[in-house]
Amino acid sequence: MGVGPPSRDLTSADREGHGPGVSLDATGPLSLTSTDPAPRRFTAIHDALDAPPHAGALRGAFLAIGNFEGVHRGHRAVIATAVTRARSRQCPSAALTFEPHPRAYFNPGEPLFRLTDEAAKLRLLAATELDGAVVMKFDAALAALEPSQFIKQVLIDRLAIAGAAVGFDFHFGRARSGTAAYLKQEGELHGFDVDIVPAMLDDGRRISSGAVRDALAAGRADEAAELLGYPWFVTGKVIHGDRRGRELGFPTANLRLDPDCGLRHGVYAVRTEVDGRRFDGVANFGRRPMFDTGVVLLEVFLIDFAGDLYGRTLDVAVIAWIRPEFTFDSVDDLIHRMEEDRRIAQMALNRSGDAFPRLGMVG
Repeated sequence: MGVGPPSRDLTSADREGHGPGVSLDATGPLSLTSTDPAPRRFTAIHDALDAPPHAGALRGAFLAIGNFEGVHRGHRAVIATAVTRARSRQCPSAALTFEPHPRAYFNPGEPLFRLTDEAAKLRLLAATELDGAVVMKFDAALAALEPSQFIKQVLIDRLAIAGAAVGFDFHFGRARSGTAAYLKQEGELHGFDVDIVPAMLDDGRRISSGAVRDALAAGRADEAAELLGYPWFVTGKVIHGDRRGRELGFPTANLRLDPDCGLRHGVYAVRTEVDGRRFDGVANFGRRPMFDTGVVLLEVFLIDFAGDLYGRTLDVAVIAWIRPEFTFDSVDDLIHRMEEDRRIAQMALNRSGDAFPRLGMVG
């Protein structure tokens, strides 16, 4: 585990921002829990321009279209619009999203901090009321389509959409030359509806994937959760480490995250699901300067857990920031600080209720 002094209040933000644009849920405070009823069956279809059309049960759906990086609250406003419109038309609702991320395709050498990889994104989408998702391969052929060609070849010929919901800043087609207004105009000509969803604001700022990345890069896990609508989480397989934590009395499950993960290095209060049970914990993300091996790991100590997790895949929700990494004068000082970390983490987790991302099953 890493080391250092606590640097800020751990209380999770619970305010609801309001302002022009889409208002936040007016029925009550934002829920960060996963206690909602289980979603219905969710179908994921992978498609590409060089493959035969195979939308199957999602053909004729009312689509929510976007990258949905992080599936944050602004995205969920677009999704909710698509679901509502689909129900009124008695047709399926689905997300149309793109992989790899267009930024990764156009700039393959640049680091990209993905809030959600494809698997995580689909699990989050599956926990909404959508019937499914079409994951369109973003390649040279798709990138070269003019906006009119994208509408004809993808939306009409391949998917036969009933309509689409998009964000106000939606762009598509070659050089991002297509706009939401253009899509709506073309929808009127081709017989499908287009709903343009305005920006969602929180305390006057626009909710965006970039704002979430910035919050996580600064260690502001509570702010990221407020923007996302759930605690940001990572998924990884438990690997063997140097057993240093066990020697110190804090055995850890070690996960190697994506090298481009932009989460600030430091110690966090976390919550982890194991076999359907959730365990509170404290985790260090970084290089452990006291025993630096040059490898960046997420090392998770689960409170009140006993068992072997090697080789298991875990979902770890990042609930609250505790402190940065730090080098101590002695191992005894480190152990004392780790005990304090556990105490502070438990306080933060108690304040968070049962906060955990709601994740669905992808069929």
